[in-house]
Amino acid sequence: MRRVLAGVAFAVIAVFAIGAIWLHDLITGLEVEQVTEDVHVLFGAGGNVAVLATGAGAVIVDTLTFRVQGVRVRERAEELGRGPVQAVLNTHYHQDHTHGNPGFAAGTRIVAAARTLDYLRHFDAAYWHDGAEEMLPNQLVSDVFELSIGSKTVRSHYLGRGHTGGDLVVLFVEDRVLHTGDLLFNARYPRIDFEAGGSIPAWIATLDRVLELEFEHVIPGHGPVAGREAIESFQLFLEEVWQVGQAAAAQGLSLDEMLADASLGSDVGYAPGGLPPFVVLERDDVLRQAWDEATGSVVAVEVPVTETP
Repeated sequence: MRRVLAGVAFAVIAVFAIGAIWLHDLITGLEVEQVTEDVHVLFGAGGNVAVLATGAGAVIVDTLTFRVQGVRVRERAEELGRGPVQAVLNTHYHQDHTHGNPGFAAGTRIVAAARTLDYLRHFDAAYWHDGAEEMLPNQLVSDVFELSIGSKTVRSHYLGRGHTGGDLVVLFVEDRVLHTGDLLFNARYPRIDFEAGGSIPAWIATLDRVLELEFEHVIPGHGPVAGREAIESFQLFLEEVWQVGQAAAAQGLSLDEMLADASLGSDVGYAPGGLPPFVVLERDDVLRQAWDEATGSVVAVEVPVTETP
């Protein structure tokens, strides 16, 4: 019996050890893809990170989900950017794009839409303390904001709400690379953050304005690097989802009735969104949100507004 118990205990310890190693590798591991000579993407557990080499150091868009990831991003960015980090831009407030901020040096310029700072303070206040509050956005954008660093121009645009009410897109002008944040889930099922100002029809309209910008390469918030066609394809998906939700609302269908009858043709090849295996978003999750908004079941949260300096 003692041998059996000892064997069980060893097996349990081994499972926990393997799980801990897997989780450590998941959190700290980064894959790198080169987009242009001076632009790289870091893929990890969270939103895609862009690194721009400017000739005077690195500019980073988004910082992943954990402080330790922010440290790793900073280290890789200084290698790829061939110098110290000059600025960080957060495309929106969700933790898989911002919680790496405290891994950077105090005093780093951190750019975000004005509403993103509001949402961080309102929805995510528990994280931003014990020194982390120093790494909240300190340069707020309400329309267009441009940075000239080294030989590069970084232009940030707030073009309207969609995934949240504070989505920023970042254009690396000379490289013709656009980081969309979560305004683009490339072949991934998205979430609409109604609580923080998200909206499906508003998202569709905002993507029209995104497509007016001059760019060639697209770094999505989630999914592989692509071209302009990825935004157009994702917009068609949102339009189809919204049409299904509107039709269900007009016919007085219940959520279950809509889900039983709904069919889509624009999501062929889509993979689960979220942060698998911890948070998984499927087709029905998006359709459910379309039904919620179309039937008026969405309840927005009143968030205090920060005036942009």
